[in-house]
Amino acid sequence: MAAAPDATEGDVIDAAFVVVLVGAESTGKTTLAHAIGEKMQARGERVAVVDEALREFCDRHQRTPRRDEQAGIAAEQARRIDAATASAAVVVADTSALMIAVYSDFVFADRSLYADAEATQRGYALTLCTSLDLPWQADGLQRDGAHVRAPVDALVRASLQRAGVDFRAVAGSGGDRLANALAAIDARRASGR
Repeated sequence: MAAAPDATEGDVIDAAFVVVLVGAESTGKTTLAHAIGEKMQARGERVAVVDEALREFCDRHQRTPRRDEQAGIAAEQARRIDAATASAAVVVADTSALMIAVYSDFVFADRSLYADAEATQRGYALTLCTSLDLPWQADGLQRDGAHVRAPVDALVRASLQRAGVDFRAVAGSGGDRLANALAAIDARRASGR
């Protein structure tokens, strides 16, 4: 089960090993989440990949969310991750409520979602932060442009640091990016944290 909003630093979800990918747009989170899931399934793991609620919102409504819709999307992302822990040994989440909080701050100058998102993020076993080393690609309504990647990346990393989340940066392209992510997962699991 996911950590409650009042989780303290070091709390970790017991029911499943939860890996959450965060990072600026067009840094390969979705592709990497599915590749990790496939690779871990091939290893014989019981894996659930949790897709991004924000992407689905944009596709369904054919627009980006308004400020008043951000909290609901963040809650839905956290709910999906929590629900996946009931049936999988490993959950790989294509983002978390933290990214909704970052975009709410970046787009609307609304910092109100950080406290709950950061507390929840601390409860996940591993946070992977995707690096800016992939070329930017257009992807419908969700993408603002290459110019927003660096400031969003800075907000993501600042939030993780403020929350005390021990994250791992993931860089490289193709198989290298996947290998780096899997190495970080294997190391965290071996450490028992």
